Amino acid sequence: MNAVVVTVTISDHEAADRHLREKIVPGVRQAPGFVAGYWARKDDSGLGMMMFESEDAAKAMSERVPTMVPEVVTLQNVEVREVVAHA
Repeated sequence: MNAVVVTVTISDHEAADRHLREKIVPGVRQAPGFVAGYWARKDDSGLGMMMFESEDAAKAMSERVPTMVPEVVTLQNVEVREVVAHA
């Protein structure tokens, strides 16, 4: 299993939350190989972790991430990591 880890800065929480619920989550949920996704926020910093069955599926999603980010969010980093354990 592999994860796409995304970090962002949020300038408008309300608009970002709406975009996340209405656009990002449904789009990611339908992606090939999707297993699970978690999005968290602390102040103006956001973190997303999306798990995929394969490295190829995770890489494909990592390439889509920049096109999914709304104007009220600044993309800081996107990386694919191997999941070595989960509970």
